[in-house]
Amino acid sequence: MATMQDVADRAGVTKQTVSNVISGRVPVRPATAAKVRAAIAELGYTPNLVARSLATGSTKTVGLFVPTVAGAFYADVVEAAEDVLEEHGYHLLLCTTRLDGERARRHLAGLTSRSVDALLIAGDRDLNDHLPLLAGARFPVALCAWETGTPDAFPVVTVDYEQAGYLAGRHLRGLGHERVAVLASPDHTTRLAGFRRAFAADGLDLPDSAVHIAAEPTMAGGFEAANAAFAADPGLTAVFATHDVLALGTLEAARISGRSVPRDLSVVGHDDNPDVRLARPALTTVAIPKREMARQAIELLLRAVAKSTPVVNSLQLLRPELIVRDSTCPPTI
Repeated sequence: MATMQDVADRAGVTKQTVSNVISGRVPVRPATAAKVRAAIAELGYTPNLVARSLATGSTKTVGLFVPTVAGAFYADVVEAAEDVLEEHGYHLLLCTTRLDGERARRHLAGLTSRSVDALLIAGDRDLNDHLPLLAGARFPVALCAWETGTPDAFPVVTVDYEQAGYLAGRHLRGLGHERVAVLASPDHTTRLAGFRRAFAADGLDLPDSAVHIAAEPTMAGGFEAANAAFAADPGLTAVFATHDVLALGTLEAARISGRSVPRDLSVVGHDDNPDVRLARPALTTVAIPKREMARQAIELLLRAVAKSTPVVNSLQLLRPELIVRDSTCPPTI
């Protein structure tokens, strides 16, 4: 394997110059840096990251916690975060909690030593109770895609989920729907509150009996919750699903029950994941700027790392957007 000294000899520079080019901490003349990079490419040199970490105290690695990568939402968050990190010469350490609180606790406890330069936690499912484990962390921590119980100990870059629910509700009210159901995950209380506010603006109350909690954030969970909603109110004319995947399950449940979408049942989703555009009919949904959210959160962390300063506690709310497609129309009954 090629060594740093081999690169220095090939480029005709000192070993320290090669180190400066690789680390980027000390400016090197462009012509000299180009010779060093050419030598690295010719020799196939790979820096010893462990040795560099011991020497500099930096791992050039940022940890990212997500509940899962099985769904499109968090897959987009991961890809956006990785893109930003690559732009800045960092690597991604990915951990999935898989909606398991104990698994999340173990991962967080394992990161309290300096094995990463920073940590981003995406999604608040099963994590709020474990955040105190990070109180003594020697690296900056930020949160994103956080909906309930927003902590004040860390900076948060998230979406205005209350406004997202409101947009869905106002769309259905604008079409004239009154008998509606909400299919939600247990932790989606904020977007549910926004949906209720949209109906309350017209003097209408959304009863608790119209809210159906999905057993899991999957098409199967949406299918079961939709059937429960149909049984509770056979005459309902619209459904708001707080996950796109729940909305896709609703479309299937409607088809099997003989309901035509949108003529008999309007359906609104939440997230605007790529697959909803391929659904038939194409799904009306509330788009969440998830890639921009991840980008802003990672850039916040990298600024703190570069300046060796603590992150400032703050709350950044990104705006959702209603995307109207083919799954909604005025009620016909």
